[in-house]
Amino acid sequence: MPLAVELRRVSFAYGNGPPVLREVDLAIRPGEFVAIAGPNGGGKTTLVRVILGLEEPSSGEAFLFGEPARRFSRRSTIGYLAQRSQLGLDAPATVREIVAAGRVPARGLIGRETRDDREIVADAIDRVGLTLLAGRPLQRLSGGQQQRAFIAKALAAQPDLLVLDEPTTGVDVEAQEALAGLLDELHRDLGVSVLYVSHEFGAVERFVERLVLVRGAIVFDGTPTELPRVWHDPSHTHA
Repeated sequence: MPLAVELRRVSFAYGNGPPVLREVDLAIRPGEFVAIAGPNGGGKTTLVRVILGLEEPSSGEAFLFGEPARRFSRRSTIGYLAQRSQLGLDAPATVREIVAAGRVPARGLIGRETRDDREIVADAIDRVGLTLLAGRPLQRLSGGQQQRAFIAKALAAQPDLLVLDEPTTGVDVEAQEALAGLLDELHRDLGVSVLYVSHEFGAVERFVERLVLVRGAIVFDGTPTELPRVWHDPSHTHA
C-alpha cells in the first residue's frame, strides 16, 4: 500500500523570496495520526499546501497515495479543513447544508442528492455531536461547534486523509479538548489518516502517534514523549 503522504527533498519559495521550506523529507503511512507543529511563519501552512498539491515545490517531489500531489486523481478522498479565516463563517447556511456540501466532490457538482448521500450526511453530523443542531444556522453556533460542523463536512466526503490547518484557532480550551477527543475517535473508528497542523499541539498530544516540528525544515519527527529529551539535547539543531 502506498504512503498517504510522501515528500522527497521538498523546497519551496514564493517568487524570488527566501526559501520557506528547505529539503523536507516526510512519510506518513495510511491510518496514522500526525501533528505538524511549529511557530507562526515557520512554514506549516505552506507545507500543507504542498502536501495537498495546491503549491508546486521549487524542488523535490510530493506524492499523495503514490500519485504526484499536483495531479492527484481522487480529490474526493481528501478532507481539508482550512484555517477559520478561509471557511466562510458568515454564510447563512445551516449545519446540514454545510455538511451536505461535503458530498459534492463525491457525486459531482450537478449530481442529484441520493438517499445514500443524506444518510452519509446525517451520520457525519451525528459523529461530531451536532444532530440536535443540524437545522440551526452556522452563525448561531459557538466557535467549537462551527469547527465540528466543518469537520463533519470533510467527513461527508468519506476521506482517506483528513487535514486540519489550525483547527483550534479562536476556540476555548474546553472546545479544543473536545475536538482532540473527536479526532482520536474518528482515527480509531474509521481508520482515517489525520494530519493536524497547528502552532501548538497540547490538545492532541496524548492522542497523536507522531509529532513533526517545522521551522523551515523538519527539526523533529518522533513521538511526543521523545520530544523533551531530543529538544533539550545541546547537540540538536533548532533552526
